[in-house]
Amino acid sequence: MTATPRAMPAPPVHDAPVIDIDPFSEAFLADPMPYHERLRETAAVTILQPYGVYAVARYDDVHRALTDWQGLQSAAGVGLANFTHEEPWRAPSVLLEADPPRHDAPRAVLQRLLSPRRLQTFAAQWRADADAIVDDLLTHGREFDAVTDLAEVFPLRVFPDAVGLGEDGREHLLPYGDFAFNAFGPQNRLVTEAQQRIGPSVTWVGEQCRRDRLAAGSIGAQIWEAADRGDITQEQAPLVVRSLLTAGVDTTVTGIAAVLRAMADRPEDWRRVREDRSLLPRVFEEAVRLESPVQTFFRTTTAPVEIAGVPIPAGEKVLMFLGAANRDRRRWSDPHVFDLDRDPSGHVAFGMGLHQCVGQHIARLEAVSVLDALLDRVVALESAGPERRHLNNTLRGFESLPMRWTAA
Repeated sequence: MTATPRAMPAPPVHDAPVIDIDPFSEAFLADPMPYHERLRETAAVTILQPYGVYAVARYDDVHRALTDWQGLQSAAGVGLANFTHEEPWRAPSVLLEADPPRHDAPRAVLQRLLSPRRLQTFAAQWRADADAIVDDLLTHGREFDAVTDLAEVFPLRVFPDAVGLGEDGREHLLPYGDFAFNAFGPQNRLVTEAQQRIGPSVTWVGEQCRRDRLAAGSIGAQIWEAADRGDITQEQAPLVVRSLLTAGVDTTVTGIAAVLRAMADRPEDWRRVREDRSLLPRVFEEAVRLESPVQTFFRTTTAPVEIAGVPIPAGEKVLMFLGAANRDRRRWSDPHVFDLDRDPSGHVAFGMGLHQCVGQHIARLEAVSVLDALLDRVVALESAGPERRHLNNTLRGFESLPMRWTAA
């Protein structure tokens, strides 16, 4: 008697196609645009084969995922790791990696301290600092590196002062932020190499979050005062300060560099903005739409959800491609072009909804201060050599942006 062959189980059926794209490969990070196009055009929702996670790259679907905090939570981690069964590398953020009600009080404190009205108290000093930095820069010849000579220098001067940090150790802020954003990805080379040297920076940042390290009257000191009033707990206060130090420098550096890159080699746009400074806010918004300094964030489904009609089970990681959404032709005409006449409102470079970046007004004020100072002194800005990208699992920035200026 011949045995009947055992039937193999049918492969799982997904409404979302499986796609062999690794968004944390160095090839992807160096040039994500072709991969973004493939993700957008394959389907509204895909499954990334290397990690078994769901992904959305079209504007409407990314926007929907960002704004549904009930169905797509942040508390399980906004990176690849799932905090429901994986240990985070540090205590989770009380802002980025928390949902209501735990998220509400810390965010309310920072929203009050970082509102556009409150930040205007820094505007004159930040503009004076921008003037001084640009004046010094222009004494060193007609060529400079927009990243190392300007985009990094300015935030590292003004932001730590505002938070209330001392002068010593500020060099730890950039590598710490870089590592924190890298850690949202897998344990790839970018993470493992940084792990070998990041210890002193982690220790330093942790120490700066203490009440006794923060200057009186500073943003950091006012966070502790909020804890004294009972607005947040004493345990939350250092974590709120840490959130500022984690995301307050690297993202702003990439934002300033994005603005300078967008305006270089555009003499007509440069002339228009020199003559009409009311265009400065639009320059910033369009530049961050185009470059999307923060490229990706994850959410985790709290229950079965649907995105674009595609069912996603509970407990699944969903990767949102903010950079791809900001160049989706379904939402933007000529999305790969910097267009000074475009209305860039609605971009998701700072997220959207409940977890939208609470420090975005800092980035705006810093970038506008730098560009305004340059516009006063420079009639033209042009590329002066090949640019080099800085690879990071979450951020898209530059290692080097050589530029040449023509004096006013």
